[in-house]
Amino acid sequence: MLVYLNGKYVPHEDARISVDDRGFLFADGVYEVVRVYRGRLFRMGDHVERMRRGLDALRIGFDGVDGLGTIAERLLAENGLDEATVYIQVTRGASPRAHAFPTPTPAPTVYVATRPFGGYPPEYAEQGVTTITVPDTRWSRCDVKSVALLPNVLANQQAKEAGAFEALFVRDGVVIEGSLSNLLGVIDGTVVTYPACNYILPGITRAVTLELARALGIPVREGPIRLEELHRVEELFLSGTTTEVMPIARVDGRLIGDGRPGPITRRLREAFRELTA
Repeated sequence: MLVYLNGKYVPHEDARISVDDRGFLFADGVYEVVRVYRGRLFRMGDHVERMRRGLDALRIGFDGVDGLGTIAERLLAENGLDEATVYIQVTRGASPRAHAFPTPTPAPTVYVATRPFGGYPPEYAEQGVTTITVPDTRWSRCDVKSVALLPNVLANQQAKEAGAFEALFVRDGVVIEGSLSNLLGVIDGTVVTYPACNYILPGITRAVTLELARALGIPVREGPIRLEELHRVEELFLSGTTTEVMPIARVDGRLIGDGRPGPITRRLREAFRELTA
């Protein structure tokens, strides 16, 4: 597999970065994961804009954002991939270790890689997945898609050790999103999801799902889903680049609804699959 690193296309095993790279030393960088369906980059423009916002938030200067789609397309062609994911990471670059921004400013480290992706087993969507809840210990700029993902890693590992698919973060009694996905519920026939703000990463698939709901005439509301009120939720599902629209059957061992994917979740998943067909 070829990857792109700092202006060159090289075999994956030959890609090297400096041990002084600030992404390695400080997690000083941002990333994106883009889904590829039948050789087409899905919502690449939205991913590019989110990366631009993240770079601006971290004050990393990189003027090649608009060219990332071209790089990704070449890698997909070179690697012969139709169903895949594209990983893009930009860090502040390499410099002797010091907390403050280095002077002079180093060139950013830009890395793009592709890998095959065939999705999750069909029974996940047919039966729904299980989840657990964990305290939200992340920093307060979750809207920045930073490579600093240690709390997400620990939460997801806790889910795996519990035999669950995903861990759901709880902040101030509100279930807000997953370790690698956004969370949406259905209450009184309305799709409810935590408002886009600094406490969640507003996902591209989340936005697409809300667009599809509105197009289908399903009411949408951005608001909290309280942990103590999960028994009122008729349906619960995840959205994400790789999870797409994924129904949740249980949270902390407790059934959601009747424990099967609900009608609104099924409609939204079907609409999403039609969109990406």
